Amino acid sequence: MEAKTKIHAEDGKQEIVITREFDLPLELLFKAYVEPEIVEQWMGTKVLKLENKRHGSWQFETTDPKGNKHGFNGTIHEFMPNQKIIRTFEMENAPFPVQLEFLEFEKLTDNTSKLNMHIIYKSVADRDQMLQLPFAQGINMAHNRLEKLVTNLK
Repeated sequence: MEAKTKIHAEDGKQEIVITREFDLPLELLFKAYVEPEIVEQWMGTKVLKLENKRHGSWQFETTDPKGNKHGFNGTIHEFMPNQKIIRTFEMENAPFPVQLEFLEFEKLTDNTSKLNMHIIYKSVADRDQMLQLPFAQGINMAHNRLEKLVTNLK
C-alpha cells in the first residue's frame, strides 16, 4: 500500500518537503497539532509543555521499549490558528542539530485538508542522515494514527 504522507527530498539540498491530505476538516487537523491530549495520542509521546503562541516553547518526551527517555523541544516562532506554525525542533542528546519547521495547514473542502511541512536542516549531510532513519515510515504511521484518532472525535 502506498504511503499517504509524501516526502520529497531533492539531492544536494538541506531540506525536505512533507505533504499529506487528510479526510478531516481544517480545524480538526490543526487541533491535532495544538491540543496536548490529542498530540500525546497520535504521536505516542508525553507533552511536558506546549505554548501555542509566538515565542512559545514546547517540550515532549517519549520512552522507548527499553524504558529509556528521549526528549524533544523547540521554540514556536509564528503561530496562526488554522493556518501555520513555524517552530524549531531539537532532539535532546542526539547528534542532530536543531532544525527549522514550517507547517502550513490548508483547507481543501469542508471535510478535507492538507498539511505542508517544509523542514530545513543545518546541512545536506544532516538531512541525508535523518533520511537514513525510518523517518518516512514513522511519519506516515503517525499521520495515519492522527487521521483515525481525530475522525473519531468528529
